[in-house]
Amino acid sequence: MDKKNIGKIKKQMKLANEGLPEKERVLFSDARPTSVTPLNKYLEKFLNWAQSQSLWFISFGTGCGSTELRPLMTSRFDIFKYGIAGKPTPRQSGVFIIGGYASMKTIKRIVRSYEQMQGPKFVIALGSCTINGGMYYDSYNTINRIDYYIPVDVYIAGCMPRPEAIIAGFNRLKEKIKAGECDGMNKYAENFDWYKKNQKKVIKDWNMPDFNW
Repeated sequence: MDKKNIGKIKKQMKLANEGLPEKERVLFSDARPTSVTPLNKYLEKFLNWAQSQSLWFISFGTGCGSTELRPLMTSRFDIFKYGIAGKPTPRQSGVFIIGGYASMKTIKRIVRSYEQMQGPKFVIALGSCTINGGMYYDSYNTINRIDYYIPVDVYIAGCMPRPEAIIAGFNRLKEKIKAGECDGMNKYAENFDWYKKNQKKVIKDWNMPDFNW
């Protein structure tokens, strides 16, 4: 693509993508996320019920943060019988589980993964370290509140929460989805500039698109 066309496309951009080299800016999304308006009452209620019965999740665990997720797949807890299954990539997943502390470096991967997920999408903060920094709350490189950077729909406190607590958290998520109360994705779109401002405060090497879809 020649420089003339690059310049023309740049003028039409809604997001600057300033962290990327100039020649790469046109290769990524420049559109801001938009909130989704609910459909009519009954159809929305049916869709919410269907969504709650089929939750595909991807986990982002650091250190001991994801230790208790593994037993969920065993015959003892058999999370599949609850309509819940793990997936290998963000684009295949509707639920994002963040377990363990988030550092200044890992928050970058968390933001990218969250933005690559298709909607409707939900976030579970698993464990005290994720929610408020836990024992690392005063560390120079630890994120104290994950919900300053991406929206969180359900918090599961503990260090570490047992598999029973994680299942209870999934059940709470299902209740909120059916009630139409999981609007984190819309909250992210509506407060996009606030989230980006917080993210860019801690991510010093911002070499990625402003919106990673």
